[in-house]
Amino acid sequence: MRDHPADWTEERLLAECDMRRERRSGPGGQHRNKVETAVVLTHRPSGISAEANERRSQAENRQIALFRLRLRLADQLRSPVSLEDPPSSLWKSRVRGGKIAVNPSHDDFPSMLAEGLDYLAAADWDAKLAAQSLSCSTTQLVRFLKDEPAAFQRLNEQRKERGLRPLT
Repeated sequence: MRDHPADWTEERLLAECDMRRERRSGPGGQHRNKVETAVVLTHRPSGISAEANERRSQAENRQIALFRLRLRLADQLRSPVSLEDPPSSLWKSRVRGGKIAVNPSHDDFPSMLAEGLDYLAAADWDAKLAAQSLSCSTTQLVRFLKDEPAAFQRLNEQRKERGLRPLT
């Protein structure tokens, strides 16, 4: 059973976060300049943080910051898995005929990103081995990671450290 912060409920994740409200300048008129609508969330155990300030509503900015935090946690924190372990039920539900079906803005994306990166780490960043364990094609796994540039960059950095050619 996976237990990655990107998989956690909003309540559980926020319980481990500090939230700061701030003012930011920019478009949005007087309301934006007078009210603390920007939200910064920091995951206390890891120190990873994310911010949102593009909306006039603090509640909307909090949701955006939470999604961004999940993406950063997915990218930067690894959970141990074995290549023999079957993928999660979420992953299985999103892979159809070897193709990964999830929009990068969907709430499931950070959890799936974390899982994909965990399997890549278990495979010593060999995309073909990880894809086999995840029941998808190597091309699909690479395309999936390209939807989050930081994760794709991490994959290529890890491959370079191991003397493997970068994926394009």
